[in-house]
Amino acid sequence: MKYRTIGTDPDHRREVSVLALGAMLFGSLTDERTSFAVLDRYVEAGGNFIDTSDNYAFWVDGSQGGQSEELLGRWRRSRGIGDEVVIATKVGARPLAPGTSYTDNAEGLSAKVIRESAERSRERLGMEKLDLLYAHIDDPTVPLQETVEGFAALVAEGTVGLLGVSNQAIWRVERARALAAAAGLPGYEVLQYQHSHLRPRYDVPSDLFPDGSLGHAGAELLGYLCAEPTLTLVAYSPLLGGAYGREDKPLSADYDHPGTPARLAALREVARQTGATVGQVVLAWQIGGELPVIPLAGASSVAQLEENLAAVELELTADQRARLDAVH
Repeated sequence: MKYRTIGTDPDHRREVSVLALGAMLFGSLTDERTSFAVLDRYVEAGGNFIDTSDNYAFWVDGSQGGQSEELLGRWRRSRGIGDEVVIATKVGARPLAPGTSYTDNAEGLSAKVIRESAERSRERLGMEKLDLLYAHIDDPTVPLQETVEGFAALVAEGTVGLLGVSNQAIWRVERARALAAAAGLPGYEVLQYQHSHLRPRYDVPSDLFPDGSLGHAGAELLGYLCAEPTLTLVAYSPLLGGAYGREDKPLSADYDHPGTPARLAALREVARQTGATVGQVVLAWQIGGELPVIPLAGASSVAQLEENLAAVELELTADQRARLDAVH
């Protein structure tokens, strides 16, 4: 396994594996036995960066979520896992009532909710301190200063280490970070957005983000990473839910545009040259790139995880990387 540093404060920064494991469906669609097997193999391979949220996976059974955190808590206790494994979770998008959704009934990001939600996450996970806590979605109904101070208070109290943000407009991220900096408070240092080799359209609404943009790491966010080298992008859904390699998983409408065939052709060409799968090429392209990107890939079986782990050791040549970067 290879590692990179997230965070800048010596008291909170962590060395994490360059491939993060998504636990979104653990405890719901992925049963406990399989989830434990995947987690065990990931840690055995040197992986130490696991991602969840307080609302995973509310949509499976019409609940408020929490199944993933609860499973991770059971796994941690049964294996004696301590702070050697970094677990990231999120608050802000948990439905307030069963049968509702974060799109119309989210818990939000008030200081009160941040504190109470983080406490429930710590209880479910069995952790005295959350290693990394994200603002899952934006909450424009709450003053940004209150949200910033709410997260910072948990860091000051020692119940949270690093702070992150997901699925928010970059101007809002920058404003929040500026408010934190002006007040001498800890701010967001890890950004989590959807990012893959294929580039999406932004004029097609998606199920998750009706405006068609906020979930994706577009040019603005990537430019922001160039300008702020201390930030890290955790790229969720790098494999597009299996669409690169499974005929039963077609690409979504987000990728229905003239640029997609050329980028797919480049991926397939490099895959033939390396003897790797297209998915492994995508992960290796992210891991070895100039920008600080950590792909976040889920796995519903040990076999899927093994394929993803193999990408860590896949070294792309300069020519192959240039080929992948050249197509638009």
